[in-house]
Amino acid sequence: QPIALVGGATGRIGDPSFKDKERSLKSHEELEANLARVKKQLEQYVGMEGAVHPVILVNNHDFYRNMNVLDFLRDVGKTLTVNYMMSKDSVKTRLETGISFTEFSYQLLQGYDFQCLYQQYNCILQMGGSDQWGNITSGTEFIRRNLGGKAYSVTTPLLTKADGTKFGKSEQGNIWLDGDMTSPYQFYQFWINAADADLPKFIRYFTFKSREEVEAMEAEHADDPRELKRLLAEELTVRIHGEENYEAVKKVSNLLFNNRAGQEDLQSLDAKSLGAVAREIPSFEVPMAVFQSGVNILDLLADHTDITASKGDARRAIKGQAVSVNKEKINDHDATVEIASLLHGKYLMIENGKKNKYMVTAV
Repeated sequence: QPIALVGGATGRIGDPSFKDKERSLKSHEELEANLARVKKQLEQYVGMEGAVHPVILVNNHDFYRNMNVLDFLRDVGKTLTVNYMMSKDSVKTRLETGISFTEFSYQLLQGYDFQCLYQQYNCILQMGGSDQWGNITSGTEFIRRNLGGKAYSVTTPLLTKADGTKFGKSEQGNIWLDGDMTSPYQFYQFWINAADADLPKFIRYFTFKSREEVEAMEAEHADDPRELKRLLAEELTVRIHGEENYEAVKKVSNLLFNNRAGQEDLQSLDAKSLGAVAREIPSFEVPMAVFQSGVNILDLLADHTDITASKGDARRAIKGQAVSVNKEKINDHDATVEIASLLHGKYLMIENGKKNKYMVTAV
């Protein structure tokens, strides 16, 4: 039976493994909010009720809730020597730049976690990323020295970026499973924009296709990896965000990248999808009051936004049939845009030429 361990305790400290600087400590409120979101994600992806082997969710804060500092030093700190802890590669890399006792003690916490899981749930195997090897094997030492038991560890290679650094929740340029932190559209685009050289690794890591299927796909799309990226992006977006969100992502992509997309395509987008569009193209916030009495198109283009550099530029663009509002051409520089034009009472898409798209949000 699988056990998902969340870091209600260790999250208050921060894992120093292979970090080049000290972590910033999070507030208790932020940690509790994060834990609630992690639980929600686990329920969505691995199932915790009704499954044949439902996942057990364990918060390691429960192991330390009633333990004071003297108990910790006596019962936990006594298990491993400083020499043993300093021999770990994850700690060695920090010795020259400096490591606080707080982060140095993280190894003890994760090691003791494994001992508690062994005692309370008969857990004999811990899995994690390869950067966790030192912490996990500290746990096997806890079990061997304190309980005379045997436990095991399995680690998997980390997903790395082109410069060799890992993707992780505390790294830059990462993606999140939470749709509020990485929108379904941004998630989809991450895979679409993946480097060609990363595709073989991504397909093997993140899909459930057999080796024969993967090799057949690679052979079929060897001359055009874009289709392979699209298949990867589709499978992962559906799995993480669901079919409905994937269909919305396709509509957003069509609107942004298909010059033949028209009014019907724009109007088919819901408010959430239009918000995703606003995050991907140059956007402007304009007070709702501006639209209530109707705003002249020249004022909207040149004064309330920076879509054109001046009203003169706006007039020339209109005269050249370059300007459209919500996919409708503007032919008159005296035209007004009213509140009724706002999509879902909030959004306005303006185009100046075929390639320049803008979103106006009424606030």
